[in-house]
Amino acid sequence: MDNAAPQSPAGLSTTATWLLNQSASHAARLLNEGFAAHDLRGYHYRLLTALAEDGPASQADLGRRCGIDRSDVVAAINDLAGRGLVVRAPDPADRRRNVISATDAGTDEARRMGATLEHVQADLLAPLSATEREQLTRLLTRLLHHHSRH
Repeated sequence: MDNAAPQSPAGLSTTATWLLNQSASHAARLLNEGFAAHDLRGYHYRLLTALAEDGPASQADLGRRCGIDRSDVVAAINDLAGRGLVVRAPDPADRRRNVISATDAGTDEARRMGATLEHVQADLLAPLSATEREQLTRLLTRLLHHHSRH
């Protein structure tokens, strides 16, 4: 049995869309594996990091800031609350809303997951020099900003 990596058709292997898609698949796999070691997922990391960086927020605001659908935010926050990583409290300004805050354990977990993200980044970008990594990040940021506005 041949263990060589399958070859993509030449018409695909030279297109940015194909290359971005394949690279994103590898990145997602590596990230999922890394976060699985914490028994958490990317949603959890995004929420914990947003809370650690910006402080308490409503569930709706967290969802918007993190780009997570409202129903997924509720499920992820329920999971984080069950693990003692966040607390939910009524908003004093509007009792119909909940304000979510990271606990000390949640802030610590965000730091640990951030270290995992750094390891994943290093693994994913291993073939690139530091200059190439910075250039790739700048180019991807420019693409993302362009398409986010449309």
